[in-house]
Formats: sequence, structure tokens, C-alpha cells
Amino acid sequence: MFISEERKRYLSKIKREKLFVSFFRFLIIFIFIIGWEVLARFDIINTFTFSSPSLIIKTFAELLRNGSLFSHIGITSYEVILCFLLATIIGLLFAVLLWFVPIFSKIVDPYLTVLNSLPKVSLGPLIIIWVGASINSIILMSLLISTFITIINIYNGFTSTNKNYIILLKSFGANKWQIFKYVVFPSNMQVIISALKINVSMNLIGVIMGELLVSKKGIGYLIMYGSQVFNINLVITGVVILGIISYLMYFIIDTFEKNFNNK
Repeated sequence: MFISEERKRYLSKIKREKLFVSFFRFLIIFIFIIGWEVLARFDIINTFTFSSPSLIIKTFAELLRNGSLFSHIGITSYEVILCFLLATIIGLLFAVLLWFVPIFSKIVDPYLTVLNSLPKVSLGPLIIIWVGASINSIILMSLLISTFITIINIYNGFTSTNKNYIILLKSFGANKWQIFKYVVFPSNMQVIISALKINVSMNLIGVIMGELLVSKKGIGYLIMYGSQVFNINLVITGVVILGIISYLMYFIIDTFEKNFNNK
């Protein structure tokens, strides 16, 4: 396959840009970790309140040795994935319903806005009373945080579809389902993927908030327990693990998005 010199230069430029971005991403993290460790080693910061990378690694190794690390990670990962799937399915289906029934969307629109802006953590005690101090509370908390914003984002995408395409299909006699199938849904795949990215962070926040309230296992429980016994190393280790889980889930969706865009 023949590739012109101009095309080669363009591809080379893109490759250099990716390497540049990746290098400085790594450099920022590296400088932050080294700087943090140096400040701790020279007692410039108090490790009792700020911990240090070496102490976090020791705490991580201790959790690994006593066999509790993968148990806590497994519980939180299961809850996040379950809530992510439920919020995505419910949000997508409800957004489709709102698009198909405009009068219904006009009725529920203010309620969606209010429910989305409501601070869900304030409902924690009520959620525990309603469904009990169990995994059900964690799932409900996460769904309350993520589902409404998923509905709003996807529905806004549906309603922002290029009207010219819709008018064109109507002129050929297409019904509403055909318009949705051939124009509205395909045109908003990028919006749906963006909603999935937001969903990852929202579900993780919801699950951790739920675990802080009722869980006896999970990363949220580790963080709460660490704060109760003033073990800042355990707290920050939990936060670091959460960051890793969040990045891995985001990476999976981002990879899916790139593969989808390359088709």
C-alpha cells in the first residue's frame, strides 16, 4: 500500500504527540511521588497525617499478606460493575421512553432536574431504613447518584439530533421507530459513550458512599475503618486503590470508544 510522504509526516507527528503526552503524564506522577517521599523522609511533612508512598506500599503489602486485599477489591468491583450496568440500562431505556413520548418528558423534566441535584448522601439514613443495612443500600445509593444524570445526558443528546436528517426521513414516510433506529440512536453513540464515562465515576462515588454507611467489606469500609483508628496509611491506600479501579474502568470504556471510532 502506497503512503505519501505528507501522510507519513502526519502519522509521525501524531505519534510524537502521543509520546509527548504520555511522557509528561508519567513525569507529573513521578515528580509528585518522589517529592512526597522526600518531604516525608526529611520530616518536612508529618507522616501521621500525610503518610508517604513507602508507607502506602507497606500497607498494601500487609493487606496482600493477610489475604484481605482481593476480598475488599472484589466486593467493591462487583458493586461498581453491577451498578454501572443497571444505571446504564435504566438510563438508556428511560431516555428512549422520554424521546418517544414528548409529553411524558415535559411532565417529568422538572422532577429529573430536582432529583439529580438533590444531595443523595442526605438520603443515606432513609435508604438504610427502606432497604436495610446491606448491599441493597449500596446499590440504591449508587443508582440514585448515577441514573438521573445518565438519563439527562442521553436524552439531551437525542433531542439535539440534527433536525435536517429527521425531516429527510419523514419526507420518505419513515415512522418514529425508523427515525430513532436509523438517525437518532446512531448519531448519539458518542453521547452514550460519554455518558458511560461519567457513569463510571458516578457509580464509584455512589458505591463508596454506600460502603461508608453500611458495609463491612470493600474499599469504602477500609477507608472508614482507617479513619476511625487514625490509620492514615490505610485511608490513603484505599484512596489509591480506588483511583486504580477507576482508571481501569475508564481505560476499558476509552478503548471501546477508540475501537468504535476506528470502524
